[in-house]
Amino acid sequence: MARVDLAVIGGGTAGLVAAIGAANQGAKVVLVERARTGGDCLWSGCIPSKALIEAAAAAHTARSSDHLGVATDGVTVDLHAVMKHVQSAIATLEPHDSPERLRRLGIEVVHGDAQLTGPDRMQVEGRTIRFRRAMIATGSEPVVPDLPGLAAAGPVTNETLWGLTELPERLAVLGGGPIGCELGQAFARLGSKVTIVEMVERLLPREEPAASDLIAGRLRSEGVDVRVGTRAVRVGERHGAGRELVVDDGTGEDAVVFDQLLVSVGRRPRTRGLGLEAAKVELDRRGAVVVDDRLRTSNPRIYAGGDVTLRLPFTHIAAAHGATVVQNALFGLRASVDHERIPWVTFTSPEVARVGLTADEARERHGPDVSVRTSSHAELDRAVTAGEPHGFAQLVGDAKGRIVGATVVGPRAGETIGEIVAWMASGAKIGAIARSSTHAYPTWSDDVAAASLEELSATLAKLRPFTRTWLWVRRLVSR
Repeated sequence: MARVDLAVIGGGTAGLVAAIGAANQGAKVVLVERARTGGDCLWSGCIPSKALIEAAAAAHTARSSDHLGVATDGVTVDLHAVMKHVQSAIATLEPHDSPERLRRLGIEVVHGDAQLTGPDRMQVEGRTIRFRRAMIATGSEPVVPDLPGLAAAGPVTNETLWGLTELPERLAVLGGGPIGCELGQAFARLGSKVTIVEMVERLLPREEPAASDLIAGRLRSEGVDVRVGTRAVRVGERHGAGRELVVDDGTGEDAVVFDQLLVSVGRRPRTRGLGLEAAKVELDRRGAVVVDDRLRTSNPRIYAGGDVTLRLPFTHIAAAHGATVVQNALFGLRASVDHERIPWVTFTSPEVARVGLTADEARERHGPDVSVRTSSHAELDRAVTAGEPHGFAQLVGDAKGRIVGATVVGPRAGETIGEIVAWMASGAKIGAIARSSTHAYPTWSDDVAAASLEELSATLAKLRPFTRTWLWVRRLVSR
């Protein structure tokens, strides 16, 4: 039985990038997928959610442009038609990840459940596959908490809500992280009465507190009932035409009446049933595959990437993992992924984009003498002309002023953050952005330059006694 150079378990982003990259280098590759290639991103994550968000944004703009002097009456939403748009986006992109394309690239695609049976072999539907190297890229799945009465209420997750054909009149969202905020806002803009219940004291708890507060304020201004610091207790019996989610904010129980419940409280890695013990692949306490900085597991023949490692759970990070595995597994390189310089975006309106450390994280790591420079969109000309003055750009520097983090909140923040990632990767200081580059005017990215200019101005202010003396001397000499 001939060994393959690389056996990949999982046909999501990490697995696809690894399989395609390896095949392009002439490797013999087998990709095992139990369901559909394309993974969560294509079928239930990035693509459908952004298609839904665009439809919701169109409805919101049509209803709420009075401040620009534009009024539209009689806006209606047909969720069935919206979901056709969502499915059309998926169908357009699906061929790129299809088994047919993979086979044309020389990859053997096997459908079924893979189980590792030793350090260098696996079984799929009764077939044994031996490998020189393997990659686990089985992704993650939504966590559905063991809440009394929840199962009977027929909750949906980001994986199952795409089957909805009627807009729920009342939608309860359990969880105020990125998925809960994105989809909660989208459904509110489509016309649902939305309540978001978050157990901790603020939405988007991984982001800067100012970003969390801004998003909570925007959601409330759009009619979303935001309840933070609130614990779900149970799901009650039918209440009129719906059910009720019983919650407790510390002062007593209250009921949130809903017709549909969306659960978005987190994700867990898909590692059950893979036979990891037989392959001597270790898991951490969360069930995630333990990897080193080269994405190698405790079995030196086996690597892992994407959500199954519970590193940052984003598609572009999974892609970076896949590319890294190809370099290390096939060619013995020592490539690694710098997770602190990889950005992510929450696609609410406004968007929240982040890279590196928050201000508090920077203080914990680098001490109190960090530099934090912020530019408000209230003073950004592009934001004023768009009627979107709510947002900001924040740059965080270490004690020497080198960029170690940034947050941008505003329209197209996901595009703006890319520039900061490049400056950060070059080891630049905050002031270098304003000193060394010119931004087009008026643009959203000018907020980054304005934040940088604050740092540059502070630096120049320290030099003012010397520059005044220099200018005084020059005036004397030129008389």
